[in-house]
Amino acid sequence: VQLQASGGGLVQAGGSLRLSCAASGRTFSTYVMGWFRQAPGKEREFVATITRSGGTTYYADSVKGRFTISRDNAEKMVYLQMNSLKPEDTAVYYCAADPLSVASMRQGKNNYWGQGTQVTVSS
Repeated sequence: VQLQASGGGLVQAGGSLRLSCAASGRTFSTYVMGWFRQAPGKEREFVATITRSGGTTYYADSVKGRFTISRDNAEKMVYLQMNSLKPEDTAVYYCAADPLSVASMRQGKNNYWGQGTQVTVSS
């Protein structure tokens, strides 16, 4: 699977952004999908993941209640709606696909990665 993320940009604290990730290939619905982010000088960290059917989602504590992950299997798209953005959300955001499980996705060891999209939140 190939992934193409978009939708990043510069936003003021308290604002919102919606990231999109377009996938190629015929087996999109067989992948657990997720988002990670990497801030300057820090390791890449898990943000959110969604099961194959889209029925269950999981979030990092730092974004819970503010971010929402969703997917459209027919369109082969995954989204990350980010509300109440904070300066500490500034990072490059990566879309990821994992053929195994939510647990595997969160570990990031078996993921397919898209290119990142920069999100900058100004204070």
